[in-house]
Amino acid sequence: MDLKNKIIVVTGGLGSLGRAVCNAAVQAGAIVVAVDVVEGEAVAGVESSPAFDLGDAEATKTGLSAIAKKYGRIDALVNVAGGFRWETVADGSIETWDLLYQMNVRTAVNASRGALAFFPASGGRIVSISAAGAMKADLGMGAYAASKSGVARFTEALAEELKPRNITVNAVLPSIIDTQPNRNDMPDADFSTWVTPAALADVILFLLSDRADVITGALIPVTGRV
Repeated sequence: MDLKNKIIVVTGGLGSLGRAVCNAAVQAGAIVVAVDVVEGEAVAGVESSPAFDLGDAEATKTGLSAIAKKYGRIDALVNVAGGFRWETVADGSIETWDLLYQMNVRTAVNASRGALAFFPASGGRIVSISAAGAMKADLGMGAYAASKSGVARFTEALAEELKPRNITVNAVLPSIIDTQPNRNDMPDADFSTWVTPAALADVILFLLSDRADVITGALIPVTGRV
């Protein structure tokens, strides 16, 4: 998919999925800026933005403004930043519910709001990472599933809002992503059934491309064979 010279911002760009998205976008010809809350080495060919907290609306607005000032615009935003906690409702902490809302919903809302001023008049793309659990929560995933359901509902609402501006807003709903931390947590699982970061990145790139111009407000399951 050709994304030549598109300015794409990837939040959570230094994590496993973020790096895969950055790498795929660079291979498709995009100019990619990785955003994260910590400093770190980005993928080759990717600029790493100075770290800022996506949970802070003003810091996010300032950080994205600096990116737009350097490149002249933002064509697409991929909201990868987020987090996961496994705990039951009965034995877990209520603070976990607040934490995952902050990590998964607030970051996506702040980044999207912050980027909107810098999309060109011709339109743009926003893709967020929800989760298959947003549709049906499993044991120990109450807080996580609720927060990812929030990402899904946010996606649908923003898609309707931005239709007049030709900015598409979609989300992917992966099951278990094949990352080293997930392998460490579930060593007896069949990793071959999981979704690789590269495979999920391919779906995201399609949604960023001109081929997906007629898709907005979609929640796309990417569940492998789980």
